Amino acid sequence: MLKGDTLSNVLYIDLTKKDYRIENREDLFNKYLGGTGVGIQLLKENCPPGCDPLGPDNPIIFVVGPLTSFFPLASKTVAMFKSPHTGNLGESHCGGRTAVAIRMAGFGAIVIKGKSDIPIYLSITDNKVVFKNATTLWGMEHNSTTGKVIRENEKDAGLRTIMRIGRAGEKQISYACVTAETYRHFGRLGLGAVFGSKNLKALVASGKRSTSVEDTKKYISVYDEIYNAATESPLMKKYHELGTPENVLPLNKLGGLPTQNLQKSRFEGADQISGEAFAEKYLGRRLACSHCPVACIHIASLREPYEDEPYFYKTSMVCYDYEPIFALGSMLGGTDTKGILKLMDRIESWGLDVMSAGVVLAWVTEAYQKGLITNKETVDLKPEWNDYDTYIKILDNIIDQPNDFYKALGKGSDYASSVYGGKEFSLTFGKNEMPGYHTGPGAHLGFLIGTRHSHLDNAGYSIDQKVLITTKITGEELAKKVIDEEKWRQILTSLAICFFARGIYTEDVVLKALECAGFKLTKEDLKRIGEEIYTEKYKFKFQEGFSLDDYTLPKRIFETETPTGMIDPNYMKEAVEAAKNIIKSKM
Repeated sequence: MLKGDTLSNVLYIDLTKKDYRIENREDLFNKYLGGTGVGIQLLKENCPPGCDPLGPDNPIIFVVGPLTSFFPLASKTVAMFKSPHTGNLGESHCGGRTAVAIRMAGFGAIVIKGKSDIPIYLSITDNKVVFKNATTLWGMEHNSTTGKVIRENEKDAGLRTIMRIGRAGEKQISYACVTAETYRHFGRLGLGAVFGSKNLKALVASGKRSTSVEDTKKYISVYDEIYNAATESPLMKKYHELGTPENVLPLNKLGGLPTQNLQKSRFEGADQISGEAFAEKYLGRRLACSHCPVACIHIASLREPYEDEPYFYKTSMVCYDYEPIFALGSMLGGTDTKGILKLMDRIESWGLDVMSAGVVLAWVTEAYQKGLITNKETVDLKPEWNDYDTYIKILDNIIDQPNDFYKALGKGSDYASSVYGGKEFSLTFGKNEMPGYHTGPGAHLGFLIGTRHSHLDNAGYSIDQKVLITTKITGEELAKKVIDEEKWRQILTSLAICFFARGIYTEDVVLKALECAGFKLTKEDLKRIGEEIYTEKYKFKFQEGFSLDDYTLPKRIFETETPTGMIDPNYMKEAVEAAKNIIKSKM
């Protein structure tokens, strides 16, 4: 590390005692870099085995990386916690200003434990924490209003992030998220519910300081190399112009776009919900995370008339990406783009994970069609594909929880299907709802064995498209490819690199950038560190009850064709068994 770098400062906050302390943890950052690597170590240190995910002992851990504030696209903050959604490892990444703001506040990591006796928010700046009463913010209808109120009351200078929860987090819905800067999220796995369980409404971090390097000439050279690659790359140009919604049409053409709860893998209305269609009809602006020259965040302008005021309109700015379009569009058989955006906006206001919310609604729709649930459970709502007014009302009820059915939906589709049936078409992996890729066995193996059950863990969907469409490989070979990719991604997430930049941050570039930040490592060091982090995460998963001995896969994935053909259950069994053996050999 660079001498005097505040990256090694870890801020420990006790919500119960309203107290805090700062420790220098150079030992962790020198060994594990930052991000995921340091995060899993802090989780092991601070999360008691078997603890209640919604209890005061479950820590919330935020970690940034050694390249944060030095290089472009090193813009992510890693959150680690025990997930209330899966009962296992919780890991979520968020961009915006989160990472740079924490770095400028003087920290590399923040550890939050305990539970406040009243709703509060934390104001963190320049080595100081203030515990502020948030009673008047608790229960606000729209998440963005909370951000506006806090922004008006926090006057500290410098880069600032405001992380907050909505009503979903307050109600401890297991897939509630944490919103930052209005359009960025710690999504997936329920960090928002953990905030709510601690009476923690929000966290503000800000600071204004400068960072320095030892070799300015070399730093400028490496910076220019990364910046130029980011601005000249055709891939990055794609992310800027259409963003990830560009994936809708290619995936549909391949036959890998989950449709109507994965009853189909092609959607006849794909052209109506494509990235091109959203850009032409609704694109209002593009935004970028701090220190990012790409600006891949696409914001739709949704104009709606007031019911009682002719010629008066309200305009909502709604962030859209591929995953929300899949989850609320094709997965729900939806071509009503305005309805999709209205549902997205409502989900944003409540602070829900959009992928889980969409997949839950898809399960509800099919379960209702099959008679597993009736008007009694739905309170006379009749879910049908593409019916967004009804979907909004269903999600209203998930937040308000008027009966046991909606309480069950608040725990996700894996739990709801265990109570009401329909497990075979509940599209969850390790209890986490599926992402938008039905590309073949690589995708579904990746969702199952990924340490956080995310498509971004290992990009198994990419292996399907680049390898399995044209080449036959054994299940063991597939497992090795998926695991090897995930081990490398532990390095990128420890550096807090945006995965969109994974093609830019090659091993050679990573080593040069790390040297500028005071880390002198080799390729062998990177491989060893990545493997160790991966192993440590799996140790935590096994400790908390995850097992590849008694895993389940949704029956539906074997019933719907993929671009690689029908998935063979025996092939998947071979791949999972091979993955289990590879993982356990390192324990």
